Amino acid sequence: MQKLIPLAVALLCVQHAEHAGQFGTVHFANSCSANVQPAFAHGMALLHSFEFGPAIDAFTQVTDMDSGCGIALWGIALAQWGNPFSIGARPAPMLQAGRGTVQRAIAAGAKTQRERDYIAAVGALYANFETVDQRTRMAAYRDAMNHVTATYPDDTEAATFYALALAAAADPAEKTYTDQRKAGALLEKLWEAQPDHPGLAHYIIHSYDVPALASKAAEAARRYAAIAPDSPHALHMPSHTFTRLGYWQDSIDTNIRSATAARRAGVTNEELHATDYEVYAYLQTAQDTAAKRLVDALPGIVATAGRNASGGAAPPPAGAYAIAAIPARYVLERGAWADAVRLDVHRGPFAYTEAITWFARALGAARNGDVAVAKDAVDQLQKDIDRLTSEKETYWVEQVSIQNLGATAWIALAEGRADEALAAMREAADREDRSEKSAITPGPLAPARELLGEMLLQLKRPKDALVEFKSTMTKEPNRFRAVAGAARAAAESGDHAAARQYYAQLLKICEKGDAPGRPELQAARAATR
Repeated sequence: MQKLIPLAVALLCVQHAEHAGQFGTVHFANSCSANVQPAFAHGMALLHSFEFGPAIDAFTQVTDMDSGCGIALWGIALAQWGNPFSIGARPAPMLQAGRGTVQRAIAAGAKTQRERDYIAAVGALYANFETVDQRTRMAAYRDAMNHVTATYPDDTEAATFYALALAAAADPAEKTYTDQRKAGALLEKLWEAQPDHPGLAHYIIHSYDVPALASKAAEAARRYAAIAPDSPHALHMPSHTFTRLGYWQDSIDTNIRSATAARRAGVTNEELHATDYEVYAYLQTAQDTAAKRLVDALPGIVATAGRNASGGAAPPPAGAYAIAAIPARYVLERGAWADAVRLDVHRGPFAYTEAITWFARALGAARNGDVAVAKDAVDQLQKDIDRLTSEKETYWVEQVSIQNLGATAWIALAEGRADEALAAMREAADREDRSEKSAITPGPLAPARELLGEMLLQLKRPKDALVEFKSTMTKEPNRFRAVAGAARAAAESGDHAAARQYYAQLLKICEKGDAPGRPELQAARAATR
């Protein structure tokens, strides 16, 4: 436990029974009045699980009782920033509101320099947002929290928020993961002393949410939901690690609980986000009937949006992403190319969510031989790229460009231009390898390297295809289409022993899959008799 600053000795924040729910235990020394401590502690625990709407409510209760508690306004300002791993640019009204809260915090004052330093640090997220880009401001906040940590070395909360900022501001193109490793190591050390702290387990999962590091988050993934069982996000977050490791049933189970809790709390975007991960896991295990039930339930989830639809960890883009991704995944993972062409495009404020459906339609049409329809969808993808470029959404420009390349490659193949098709598909795969997926998605709709393997299979180059499927499985373990593709490629290469091993792996992954199920499963059963 950190040393308490003088005025806070009697004011240690702990969770009190009068606040319903279990959200973990947080100790944040502060100089606010004694009667606000239960509400403040509750707000901190909620903040650490990204329950932003309820956290704002708790901190507002604090300021209503103690107008001079500037550090509670700090909590509101940080909650208004939302999920720090949300890559999309924050809209101006959100930034204006956050900056206004920071100004209120400064005006309210704080009795200690430490609290004033926290307030100054969060201000970096909003300062000059009209002219300073988001990544620069996030880096400035990270550096400010590093300064707070250095100034108050016994303040474990400062170290926790610094580690979070370090992971959130990490460059997704930096493949040694220096900042993520540093953040994770710091959090692990803190977690040893505070095993019931919700933020420490939570942020370890986020820090290691990349393929090369995911196994380091396994313990945190197993324990986080038990630390904060009444947080919908705490119930969902373990599935980030489970997805990275290919632990599909674990992902399904925790997302069922998360979606149920989110529905009860009225945080619709969180329910949609959990449902996207759940559908993804069902499809990897060939539980297609279960996935279809969720696809069919999607309009009902949207229609029953609660008052706190955007008050949870999942921001509005995550909800919009899920609405587009869930039906697209259902058709693409099953190779239902004709159905992909008939997907409805959901218009909205986020071009990258619209691009999901255009990509699925383009890929489905190209693989179904309908080149004209595929080209029209690619034209729409280019419009989305142009729009994202104008909006300075650099990350999403690259992601949609990768989709565009992949769709264009399959059009070239459909037109008989095999060399051009392979060149475009390889470029898409290489570019995807250099990037990282956003936290709002369990994975690409169709991994580009997996698509390259499928293209090579179609071109009767099974040995080359097997190389690509193996590479896909390194990054995306236990993916149905990659494992099935590897089995087929091995069989067509004459390596029947390897084919049987891959088919056996597929049957293991799909122990709960529908029967008789997809053609690949039927082939796996025949090959392993």
